[in-house]
Amino acid sequence: MKSPALKHALSSEQRDELFKLLATRFRLHESRHPGLVWAKVQERLEANPSKLLSLHLMEETGGEPDVVGFDEKTGEYLFFDCSAESPKGRQSLCYDGEALASRKEHKPKDSAVEMATAMGVELLTEDQYAELQHLGEFDRKTSSWVKTPTAMRELGGALYGDRRYNRVFFGHNGAQSYYSGRGFRSSLRV
Repeated sequence: MKSPALKHALSSEQRDELFKLLATRFRLHESRHPGLVWAKVQERLEANPSKLLSLHLMEETGGEPDVVGFDEKTGEYLFFDCSAESPKGRQSLCYDGEALASRKEHKPKDSAVEMATAMGVELLTEDQYAELQHLGEFDRKTSSWVKTPTAMRELGGALYGDRRYNRVFFGHNGAQSYYSGRGFRSSLRV
């Protein structure tokens, strides 16, 4: 399976279904976004159809996106993947396109950075990943690539995060490595 891509607009049925799903998740997890109102989030989404398509792709690949914040300066809502484990449709990936190209044998289907770009989203940063872990317990059985500092990436490494023993850990691997239980979580500003 190659990366999902932002090639088409959602049908009105897909759009309505996604709004219903996101609104339900928003209500079920109010602690992730105290003081925010769904009607305002939906209004912002309706004005940004390309962002709605990105959310659809986040959902379609198992991310269970939800609102986790609001940026007062920009007026943007922040969505993170909130699935309990790293999204199933985004696992078994190496870190980026350079790492994928460097593999001579047993190449994974794609890379986290390339797939995120195709979806119109960003990998979570270390700080965002830690912030997500304050909202619940995520990646107790899986792990997720996180945005890696350039200096580390230039040396061939990449970072991932997970939760073990009631603690959040960040680790490193060669960027070309991939594991069946490692994917990536994304963020989207709307």
